[in-house]
Amino acid sequence: MPSQTRPALAIAALSVELSLADGQPPKEFRLFPAGHFRAADGSGRPSSPASGWLMNAASAQRLITAASARQNDYLLDYEHATLSAAKSGQKAIAAGWFKQLEWREGDGLYVIEPRFTAAAATHIAALEYRYLSPVFAWDRDNGEVLAFYHAGLTNDPGLDGLTDFSALGALFPETHLLKDSDMKVLLAALGLSETATEDQGLAALAAIKAQHDTSITSLRSQKPDPSAYVDIQTFSAVQGELATLKASARAADVEALVAGGLSDGRILPAAEAWARQYGASDVAGLRTFLDKAPKVAALQGMQTGGKPPADTGADALNDDELALCRAFGNTPADFAKTRKGE
Repeated sequence: MPSQTRPALAIAALSVELSLADGQPPKEFRLFPAGHFRAADGSGRPSSPASGWLMNAASAQRLITAASARQNDYLLDYEHATLSAAKSGQKAIAAGWFKQLEWREGDGLYVIEPRFTAAAATHIAALEYRYLSPVFAWDRDNGEVLAFYHAGLTNDPGLDGLTDFSALGALFPETHLLKDSDMKVLLAALGLSETATEDQGLAALAAIKAQHDTSITSLRSQKPDPSAYVDIQTFSAVQGELATLKASARAADVEALVAGGLSDGRILPAAEAWARQYGASDVAGLRTFLDKAPKVAALQGMQTGGKPPADTGADALNDDELALCRAFGNTPADFAKTRKGE
């Protein structure tokens, strides 16, 4: 593919005269002459390459392809106001628009069917504006025109003081203009040699796009296998049931741990509510606590599990009294009698 180094940006003062047709603006005009050309302002531009700028069939085809790929028309403004609008804040009024380009071998690259604004048409018909100057990028090595950006109506094709546009490079994205090293990487990614032509590169990209489109179409036509997927409502229901089962199992574990702790004195009756609350939030923590808690011998084996007996009358014994009965082998009834002095 053609060598493409990063271009310089400049306004080419080509002195392209807009000739009238029956007193009206032209319906076509030459944008670039064929072959090598230089600025007509006596500046000697370009300084690189020495042979000057170059417009040939390959360069013309590049610009024609780029124009066809654009959605927007190319701009014709006045005195290249677009270039300074970003800094000056002034309006850049359009003088016209065009999109169609045509290469004429041995003659040059032409703009076909430009659409001038009414004001611009009046200026041109009155010879108030006679020349056109394009903004373009070129290869510093061979001078070949790489890209075209827009053009401006002017009466001073030399455009003194506007020959250095390095500071305006941000206005023109150049990502599509690849260096030789970038091109080699791209060709390798496409499975092509470094000597591949532009047509071969485009064909490789077209093949990749076709393969991609075929894959997308195939995927869209496929119907999913119901056996390989779970309905979201069913999945949510199963999740809910699992959560309920886990909660029930946790509650059963807590109940068993609390009951065991109460029966052997590791949990005192006054701490029962705390033990249940603790177990509800951390079953493992409650189990660890009970594993380390000492057993109270006086409360082991009691039918009440360390709780007061069902009798809550005047003779009912409290926890401490019941523990004493157990320790000394007294019955609750005997202890109650002793307490009353009988």
